[in-house]
Amino acid sequence: MAESDYESVLCVKPEIHVYRIPPRATNRGYRAADWKLDQPDWTGRLRITAKGNIAYIKLEDRISGELFAQSPVDQFPGIAVESVVDSSRYFVIRIEDGNGRRAFIGIGFVDRGDAFDFNVGLQDHFKWVKQQSELAKQAQNPDSGPKLDLGFKEGQTIKLSIGNVRKKENSSTKPRLPGTGIGLLPPPPGAKAPFLLPPPGSQDVMQQPTQSSSAEMLTDFDAPESCPVLASHTASTDVWGDFATATSSATNQVAQSTNWVQF
Repeated sequence: MAESDYESVLCVKPEIHVYRIPPRATNRGYRAADWKLDQPDWTGRLRITAKGNIAYIKLEDRISGELFAQSPVDQFPGIAVESVVDSSRYFVIRIEDGNGRRAFIGIGFVDRGDAFDFNVGLQDHFKWVKQQSELAKQAQNPDSGPKLDLGFKEGQTIKLSIGNVRKKENSSTKPRLPGTGIGLLPPPPGAKAPFLLPPPGSQDVMQQPTQSSSAEMLTDFDAPESCPVLASHTASTDVWGDFATATSSATNQVAQSTNWVQF
């Protein structure tokens, strides 16, 4: 079965009124006010179908679905479907019986929304027909369309302007030892700052105290010359003897109190 043999439904409206219309006296268009709107000649269901490029407006019985009349539409807007000049709910369509006989009748919708859907259904179908026609022409003549020339013409130049990109220093970067890639953690609260190693080749290198100098520092601390209390305490032959043989007498308590160093 060819694609053109399929019939699709575009729009269905459950209620449509049909009117016999008088011949058009002028070229200004049809007027629904000239019809007997309160006395429709037939009432039924409207269904729009599409088969290939042709749309069909079908007027059917609401109960049995028997076809009352149909209008083939080959383009929209066109002579097959016309709007009236005084209302958006009424149209004039051209019906055919298949034997070459044609007649113009008036149709009307009770709801304006139904009239809007009727218009949109026909418009969408013929937009699709136009797109299919353009695609078919492009497929037959692929080189017929305009070509886009992106090449440089003779003497044409192009100038590029690239801005300077500066890297922002990250303020949250942890301090690092000079010459190393190792980051230092911040000291805990109350801790003294650690000694930092100077960079290699630096002349201001802090020399660690040797064993001999450490002994000298301890000697100076045990018996500083500037402290007379410590000097007298060191000069005594047996400092701890008095503490070991301490008694409850006032004399020994006074002696012990003079041997303690107050810091």
